[in-house]
Amino acid sequence: MIALTTAYLWYTTRATGIVAMLLFTAVVALGTLVANRVGGTFIGRFEVNEVHRSLSMVAVVFLVIHIITTVLDSFVSTGLISAVIPMTSAYKRVPVALGAVAFDLILAVWISSLLKLRIKNQTWRFIHWFSWLAFAISLVHGYLTGTDVHKGIGMLVVIGCAGVVALAAVWRFLGRPTRAAGRTALSPLATPPIPPRSRMNESFPKTPPRPPSSRRPR
Repeated sequence: MIALTTAYLWYTTRATGIVAMLLFTAVVALGTLVANRVGGTFIGRFEVNEVHRSLSMVAVVFLVIHIITTVLDSFVSTGLISAVIPMTSAYKRVPVALGAVAFDLILAVWISSLLKLRIKNQTWRFIHWFSWLAFAISLVHGYLTGTDVHKGIGMLVVIGCAGVVALAAVWRFLGRPTRAAGRTALSPLATPPIPPRSRMNESFPKTPPRPPSSRRPR
């Protein structure tokens, strides 16, 4: 493999890692709003769900860029396999392994969202809980491998992201509304199934019968 190292790759890795952390913090917080059915006059539940979905896609893009620039930078020996398979990196094996685990969990959540209409609601909900675990692991990964999160603004960013998600988790359980059995929210772009026609409606004629004429024939 051709060696490639430059300061731009290193700066890009650091920047995209911080941006991805901020975006995933917003994604988790918006996911809590969607789960607790927040929406009213000024902003509807559809808009909240759509923003949550769009931000998650942008966050995944920044995460992929973060991984690619890390792999391309030959200053550290981190291969492409190490981004997916834990404990295969020669550089900071455990911290990089945590990043790989978080990435695998995020991939599982993302793929399950794409297949939401083809899998069971219980399965989708179970996989979607991985997003909380992925966020917690990614924070530990960023703290152990990052060079900007041990002091100053970087430390404040990590603490702020952790605090926002912690508050969202508490409100997720305390403010959760009562759900019907087996009910789940559909994606804004998903097409809901068409309900079957009622037999009672089919039994009645489409037009009411005309009343008999009161006039007798002469």
